[in-house]
Amino acid sequence: MHLYIHIPFCESKCFYCSFTSLKKKDFEKDYLNALMQDIKYQLDFFKLDKNSIKTIFIGGGTPSLMSVNFYEKIFIFLQSYLQKNNEISIEANPNSSNFSWLKEIKNLGFNRISFGVQSFHEKKLQFLGRIHDQKSIFTSIENAKKAGFNNINLDLIYDTKLDDSKMLDYEISKLALIDISHVSAYNLTIEEKTRFAKKNHYKKNAPRLAKHFIKAIENLGYKQYEISNFGQICKHNLAYWQGKDYIGCGLSAVGFSKNQRFYTKKNLKDYIANPCFREVENLNSKDLCLEHIFLGLRSIIGVDETKLDPLEKEKAIFLSKKGKLVYKNGIFYNTNYLLSDELALYIST
Repeated sequence: MHLYIHIPFCESKCFYCSFTSLKKKDFEKDYLNALMQDIKYQLDFFKLDKNSIKTIFIGGGTPSLMSVNFYEKIFIFLQSYLQKNNEISIEANPNSSNFSWLKEIKNLGFNRISFGVQSFHEKKLQFLGRIHDQKSIFTSIENAKKAGFNNINLDLIYDTKLDDSKMLDYEISKLALIDISHVSAYNLTIEEKTRFAKKNHYKKNAPRLAKHFIKAIENLGYKQYEISNFGQICKHNLAYWQGKDYIGCGLSAVGFSKNQRFYTKKNLKDYIANPCFREVENLNSKDLCLEHIFLGLRSIIGVDETKLDPLEKEKAIFLSKKGKLVYKNGIFYNTNYLLSDELALYIST
């Protein structure tokens, strides 16, 4: 089993962000108590044995806003459930993760850290609503290494209205100065209920620039294995794309098991009052097949031919003959992740 824990608190709301995030205020203690109830209930509900959790991912929000003491209680409880040599990730922002915090969080058992950088360029950082500067990015990476982290990710955003070849080359030139294990590069999406909502002109929609950026990241030695991910494979995210079971705990968290998806409360006070509540979505075989096609074509997972109906398989074979897919040992693999949505739509409709 894989475990995701959501920390919903942020110092400020980034202009593009549609994830559940709130000001920290005075909810830390109540949220921790609710989270502990939630985790204990879920482990019991799924009848997990000792050494049964393969990966943990703590995301947000901004997990680095919380003190190490906040996570210590969680990890003391989870200790016996963890497999040996597992992957334990946490997200952090450059401005809220000093060396002391990084060292303590590493000593607690975290072995992978993901920095929400988004850009090295000061103008672009301001445009996105980020509250750190370029200097703090390099300082955070250096401190993470000093703290003992060998598995470090850095998030970047591209395809904004500010992006042209000069801007993206600038991002690459700064990325080249950092020796890390993983890069996530996300294409800007315009989401409802954000500062960027309805401002479609904030997104450039430039496929050629996207290809240029992806190629440049790969040229630095970060091999692309999913549409937005490069480098040393994140085992936790890989489990999502493989359709593995996972537990989601915390406000607005999502879990999945067999043919069901589980949703927690989306309002903080409601979650604190009833953290064990789950809204259940039942998925039929068609739903699961569509997800397999979609996720398989945007990652190294590929699409298993045995999960396709005759017409879908015929379309996949056609695409492989046209050089859009590669067929190997019963699996169809995508050769261009930027076309994954179009290919998935073609096969499934």
